[in-house]
Amino acid sequence: MKFITAILITLISGQCFAQTITGQVIDVKNNPIEGANVYLKGTYDGTTTNAEGNFFFKTTETGTQTLNISFISFETYTLTGDVSTLNNLKITLREDVNALDTVVLSAGTFSAGDNSKVSALTSLDVVTTASALGDYVGALQTLPGTTTVAEDGRLFVRGGEAEETQIFIDGIRVFTPYSPSTNNTPTRGRYSPFLFDGITFSTGGYSAEYGQALSSVLLLNTIDEPEQEKTDIGIMTLGATLGNTQKWDKSALSVNASYINLEPYQAIFKDRNDWKKSPENFSGEAVYRYKTNNGLLKLYSAFDTTNFELIQEDINQPEGMHFKLNNANLYFNGSYTEKLKNRWKLATGISYTHAKSKMNIDNSNIDDIENSFHAKLKLRKSFSNRFKLNFGAEYFATDFNEDFNNELMAPLDYGFKNNIASIFTETDIIFSKKIALKAGLRTEYSQLFKETSIAPRLSLAYKTGAKSQLSLAYGDFYQNPNSSILKFEQDLKAQKTQHYILNYQYNNDGKIFRAETYYKGYNNLVKYNTEFAGLESNYNNLGTGFAKGLDLFYRDNKSIKNIDYWLSYSYLDTERDYKNYLTAAQPNFANKHNLSVVGKYWIENWKSQLGVSYSFASGRTYTNPNKAGFLNEKTKSYNSLSLNWAYLLSPQKILYFSFNNALGFKNVNGYQYANTPDVNNNFASRALRPAADQFFFVGFFWTISENGNDNQLDNL
Repeated sequence: MKFITAILITLISGQCFAQTITGQVIDVKNNPIEGANVYLKGTYDGTTTNAEGNFFFKTTETGTQTLNISFISFETYTLTGDVSTLNNLKITLREDVNALDTVVLSAGTFSAGDNSKVSALTSLDVVTTASALGDYVGALQTLPGTTTVAEDGRLFVRGGEAEETQIFIDGIRVFTPYSPSTNNTPTRGRYSPFLFDGITFSTGGYSAEYGQALSSVLLLNTIDEPEQEKTDIGIMTLGATLGNTQKWDKSALSVNASYINLEPYQAIFKDRNDWKKSPENFSGEAVYRYKTNNGLLKLYSAFDTTNFELIQEDINQPEGMHFKLNNANLYFNGSYTEKLKNRWKLATGISYTHAKSKMNIDNSNIDDIENSFHAKLKLRKSFSNRFKLNFGAEYFATDFNEDFNNELMAPLDYGFKNNIASIFTETDIIFSKKIALKAGLRTEYSQLFKETSIAPRLSLAYKTGAKSQLSLAYGDFYQNPNSSILKFEQDLKAQKTQHYILNYQYNNDGKIFRAETYYKGYNNLVKYNTEFAGLESNYNNLGTGFAKGLDLFYRDNKSIKNIDYWLSYSYLDTERDYKNYLTAAQPNFANKHNLSVVGKYWIENWKSQLGVSYSFASGRTYTNPNKAGFLNEKTKSYNSLSLNWAYLLSPQKILYFSFNNALGFKNVNGYQYANTPDVNNNFASRALRPAADQFFFVGFFWTISENGNDNQLDNL
C-alpha cells in the first residue's frame, strides 16, 4: 500500500511541475496554418496545430529549450528560451524559397541539365538534335536569339558578332573555342559534348561574374562524378572516337580521343574548291576529378591539331586562291570548389591556352602564336536561404604575336599584350517565393588602354502565377577589340553595350513557353578606313549601333506520346556603323527572321529515335556594286531540313545516321563581285554557298560498361 501511494505522489508531483507551452502559427498574411508540427528539440514533447493554427502541450522539461515549428513548403522556425516563457506565442512562418515553385531569375538565360529548376534544353539535346551534328553550338543555334550564319558555324547572338559571345568551362574562360576552317566553311566547337552535364546559355543580361563579352556567355560544366566505369567506341564514316572512364574511391578519370578526315565526304559531295588536302583533325581530352572532404578538384585538358590545303574559287583570280593551314591548340583548365564553415563556399580556377597557326595564302606566309591565361577566385556566403552574396577577382592575360612574310616585301612582326584585372560583387535577394532580385557590379582595368570601366547589372523576377513569371534585366557590358584589330592598333578603348530585357515564362509539366523582348545599344565600336583592317588603316572608337527584337520559344514533351518537339522564332531589327561601313546599316551577318522546328519520336517496336530539324532564316544584306548604296540588297532566304535516326542494336550498341540539308536547298550566303566592270560597266558576280551544304553522317557507337546494362541511347 505504501508503494502504490509513493507512485501516486510521484505522478501527481510530476503533473504539478509540468510546464504548458501554447501559441498560434500563422503565415505572413495572418492566415492560420493547420497541421504544423510543434515540438521541443531532442524530446518527444509536442503536438500539431488545429484549424485555427493554435497549439497546446505540456512538458516536464525545464530550463533553456529549443522549440521547433515546421510545415511543408515553409521554412522551419526555431525559438530558444526558458520553458517558462514559451507560452502565448505567435509564430509567423515564411514560405520556403528553396521549393521547386519558387521564382527563378531567368531573363536572357537558357539552362540545360538536371540541376536546373527550369531547363529549356537537356544535355542530351546537344547530340540528339538532327541539325547539330554532335556539336553543342549546333544545338544552341535552334534556340531563339541566335542568327543562322551557315558558312561560319559560330554563335551570333542578337545582332552581335561571334566574337561577342564568350565560352567558359567550369567558370573559366576558353580563349579559342572553335576549330579553324577556311573561308565559307562552317567551324565546330573544339570540345566533346559527352564531357559536359550542364549548359547555361545567356543571350543577354548575364551575371556580373562574367565580363569581356558584349552579347552573351555560354557556360559549360564538366561532369562532377561519372556514374560508372565504361569504354566508349565510335566508328564513323569520317573517322573514329575512343573514350574511357575509370573510377576510384575519391577520384575519376575520363579520356576521349577522336580522328576526323573529311576526304570521304568531299569525294561524294563535290564543291567548287580544289582540295589538295582534305581537312584532317586529331583531338584528345581528359578530365580528372578528385574529391576532398568538402571540395572537388577538376583538371581538364584538351589538345587538337587541324590541317588542310585547297585552291579556292575566286572570281578575280582565274587560277584560284591557294590556302593552306596547320593549327595546333592546347587548352588546360583547373578548378576547385569547397564548402567552408559558416555557409561560405570557395570557387577558384585557372586556364591556359597555347594556340599556334601556320597559314599560307597565295604568296604570303602568316604565323600566329597566342598565349592566354585566366585566373579567378570567388567566394560565396549564404547568410540565409533568402540572402546570398558573391564577390571575387579575376585576371586575364593575352600575348599575341604574328609574323607576316611575303616575297614582295620585307618581313613584318607585330602583336599585342592585353591584360585585364577585374573585381566583381553580386547579391541574390529572395524576398518571397514570388519576388527575387539579383544586383551586381563589375569593375575592370585594362592595362593596354589604361582605363577603368564600371558595369552595373540588375535582374528582377516576379511570379505572376503558380506556373508563370515575369523577369526584367539590365546591364552594362564591356569588351576589348579582338586580335584582328589589336594586332595592328592598341590606341583604342573598350567597346560598350547596354542590355534591356523583358521576359515572360510559363512552365507546366513538360511544357515550357518563353517570350522575351530586348534592346541593346552599342557605343565605342571600332571603325577603320580601309577595305580590311591592316597596318595602314586609321582606327577610332566612333562606331555605334543597336539591336532590338522579340524571341519566342515553346517546347512540349508530354502532350503527344513518345514525341518531343520545340519551336523557336526570333525577330531582329539591328543596325551598325562600324568597321569600314559607309553608313549605319543592317550588318551582313544578321537575319531579320529566324525560325527553328525540332522534333524527336521514339518508336518502341523499332528501338529507334527519329529526329527532324528545320531551319529558316530571311535573307542577309550584301552590297551590289551595280546599284547605288551600301549593303543595298539581300540574299534569298535560307532553308535547311535535317534528319537523323538512332537505332538501338543492344543496350550498349547504337547505330546512328544523320543527314544535314536532306532536301539539298541551294542556300546563298552572299555574292562575290569582280574588281573591274565589263564593257557594259557591270560588275560580274558569283554566289557564295556554304562548302558544307549537305552532310551525311553514319556512326556506330559501343559502350562497354562495368555492369553491362547501359542504355546507350541515353548517352548519344
